[in-house]
Amino acid sequence: MAQEAAKAQTAQNWTPDSWRSKEALQLPNYPDQAKVKETEDIIRQMPPLVFAGEARRLKAHLAKVANGEAFLLQGGDCAESFAEFNAVKIRDTFRVLLQMSVAMTYGGSIPVVKMGRMAGQFAKPRSADMETIDGVTLPSYRGDIINSLEFTEEARIPSPKRMLRAYNQSAATLNLLRAFAKGGYADLHKISKWTLEFTENTAQAKRYDEISERITDALNFMEACGITGDQMPEVIRETEFYTCHEALLLPYEEALVRTDSITGEYYDCSAHFVWIGARTNQAQNAQVEFVRGIKNPLGLKVPPTMSPDDLIELIYTLSPENEAGRLTLIARMGAGNVEEKLAPLVRRVKDEGRKVAWVCDPMHGNVETAESGYKTRRFENILSEVNEFFDVHKAEGTHAGGVHLEMTGQDVTECTGGLYGIKDEDLSNRYHTHCDPRLNASQALELAFLIADRLKENKK
Repeated sequence: MAQEAAKAQTAQNWTPDSWRSKEALQLPNYPDQAKVKETEDIIRQMPPLVFAGEARRLKAHLAKVANGEAFLLQGGDCAESFAEFNAVKIRDTFRVLLQMSVAMTYGGSIPVVKMGRMAGQFAKPRSADMETIDGVTLPSYRGDIINSLEFTEEARIPSPKRMLRAYNQSAATLNLLRAFAKGGYADLHKISKWTLEFTENTAQAKRYDEISERITDALNFMEACGITGDQMPEVIRETEFYTCHEALLLPYEEALVRTDSITGEYYDCSAHFVWIGARTNQAQNAQVEFVRGIKNPLGLKVPPTMSPDDLIELIYTLSPENEAGRLTLIARMGAGNVEEKLAPLVRRVKDEGRKVAWVCDPMHGNVETAESGYKTRRFENILSEVNEFFDVHKAEGTHAGGVHLEMTGQDVTECTGGLYGIKDEDLSNRYHTHCDPRLNASQALELAFLIADRLKENKK
């Protein structure tokens, strides 16, 4: 039935604005719709942020993930902010992701697809439309693309002009990321220079240095044999790096839909990859309606409340042609729940013969409030969920295809635990997130080495 419904839906006309006829969740209540339309019209005239050919290339890489031939690393801020936007922050997150990918590729002997929650991850779903502090009730903060974190009546009014600032910041971020990826910064000869100062003299840094030395030795050997970076720049001197974010603020996403001049197909040119969140994954709602018609590779967050039947319906809706690389399922179950909640879903998808990539989000199911009052995540719970994810796929004979992390290259103290030993009382030292707590660079690299060990085990 799900397959027949998907085919019927695919046959129906889809347009970039057909989502407007559906129920839309998690969208702001803009007080002036004329200004919203004016902003949308301006963005429609702007150049695309990414290109259709890039999205197609990413889809080909994700097909390898779905087929068990590669591993996906997605990482970046919970929510990007206007106030903290600077080149150093972008560079530090980029290079931690590079370090993580090196650890996983070397340790796991598998290609790693790198994707940043960057250049567009501004909007955030909220559990309630309003929030109350000290008896004052105002609209909830929904991300800098919509309103301001400052708790005043004026700051919390949704402003469509913020979409223009988000577009400009995304363009600048992508410009820098492309320069880092293709301009020499990602050259493997510079692998030892990617280490962040505050992670030096840690166990992770020492292990990373050992890998760096071995890779440098291998490069020297290759050059002695006549194989140089000039001959293979795409392997040695450059890297491929893609961007992703949640397709939540649909007026912004629609305004960045472009028709590919080569294929005539629609692409959402706000990012290479967009995903549907756990709060907007209803098959008949607006966000699903929007993404089903674009040709970008897609992600779908899979929470513990999702039933096998609902998941299959969504898979047929989002990937009716069953193309490997089209759909990535991002499981977010919470530590201790993975075997019970994920295994039946993995089994059902396998039985249906659907070609998807399975990725673990060990962040969103493990948020808690510390005794100090700060929202945090325990590193041991994050690691536990990752291990449980690998265990389920090993038992089911499927591929544990990647991880989706909220992390930063900054020296923050937002998640407790790890070899760095952050405790509850340390959270106030450098707690900078505008939304959910992130792994710092040291914790992220530690997790990468632990994942590399699991990937290596899978090779045996």
